[in-house]
Amino acid sequence: REGGKVKNETLGNLSHLPDALVEIIRRSLQGETFVPLAQTFEITCSRAHGHVEAVATAMQRLGLASLIASKPCRERDRVLAMVASRILAPQTKLATTRWWHTTTLAEDFAVTDASEDDLYAAMDWLLQRQGTIEKKLAARHLSTGGLVLYDLSSSYFEGATCPLAKRGYNRDGKHGMLQVNYGLLTDGRGCPVAVSVHEGNTSDSTTFMPEVHRLRTNFGIERVVMVGDRGMISQKAIDEMRDTDGIGWITALKSVSIRSLIEQGQLQLGLFDERNLLELSSPDYPGERLVACRNPQLAKLRAHKREELLRATENNLEKIKARVAAAKLVGTGA
Repeated sequence: REGGKVKNETLGNLSHLPDALVEIIRRSLQGETFVPLAQTFEITCSRAHGHVEAVATAMQRLGLASLIASKPCRERDRVLAMVASRILAPQTKLATTRWWHTTTLAEDFAVTDASEDDLYAAMDWLLQRQGTIEKKLAARHLSTGGLVLYDLSSSYFEGATCPLAKRGYNRDGKHGMLQVNYGLLTDGRGCPVAVSVHEGNTSDSTTFMPEVHRLRTNFGIERVVMVGDRGMISQKAIDEMRDTDGIGWITALKSVSIRSLIEQGQLQLGLFDERNLLELSSPDYPGERLVACRNPQLAKLRAHKREELLRATENNLEKIKARVAAAKLVGTGA
C-alpha cells in the first residue's frame, strides 16, 4: 500500500503459456519437486519388434499355425518360431536360440526356454506330420483339372554321414561334391504344395511318375496337367500317362525329335518368318498337340554364339596360316 492505496506490480505474465506448463509452475510454487524424465528412468535393454510383428502377421494371415497342427502345442510354437527366424535371420539352430532373445520373437512365440535340442526335436515332430501338412496344402491350392508344376533340384552337401548324399548331376557348380536332390511340387502360381527328398544321384525322370501317383492317391486329384522340362518328362513317363485317364502333360521335345520333324517336312522353319507360334501334328505323336514357338531372344543368343565360334576359328586358322608361311609348322603334310 502506498498512501492507503493498494498497488499491483506484474512480475511475469503466464497467460501465453500452455496450460500444462502453468500447472507445473503452480505445483512447484506449492512445494512439489520435478526432475527431467531422462533422470527418472533407466533403459536396461531395447529389443527390436517391428520386423517380428510383420512376419508374425503374415504367418497369421496365411493360417500357417493351423496348417502345421490343428491344436496348439510346444512343438508347433517352436516350428513357427523357426520359420519366422529363418525369414528374418537364417542361422544355425544354436545361433537361432541366441538371436531371437535380441528381439521380441522369443516372447511372442512362447519359446523363451527352448534349447537347440528342443528345435531339433521339433523338426523330427514336423517330419512325422509332413503327409498331413501336404494334404492340407493340396486341398487349399490344387484343384481337379488344374495346373501342377514339378521340378527336381539339388544342394551340395558338406560331410560324409548323410545316407542320401551322393555324387550326381550338379546344379550348384560344386563339381565333385556330394549332394542331395529334392523335388518340389507346386500349383500353377508356383506356390509349394509338397516336397520329396532323393539320393544325390537320382535322375529327374525317375522321380516324376511317383509324384503323379501321389497326386491321385494322396491328394485325390483325378484330373491334372503336369508340366515339366524335357529332362523331367521322359518318353516312358509319357507312355504311362497316356494309358492313365485324367492325366495330361506339357513338356518340350528333345533336339533329336525336333530334327526328325524337320526332316519329315512336318515342321517348316520358314513359317517362323511370319508366325511366332504354330500348331502341328505328326503320326509319331498320336493324340498329342505339338506347338512350335519361335524364341527371338534364344535365336539372338545362338546367333551371337555362332559368330563368336566363327571368329575364334578364323583366329586359329590365321595362326596356322602364319606358321605355314614361316615354315614353322611341324607335322605330317606340313
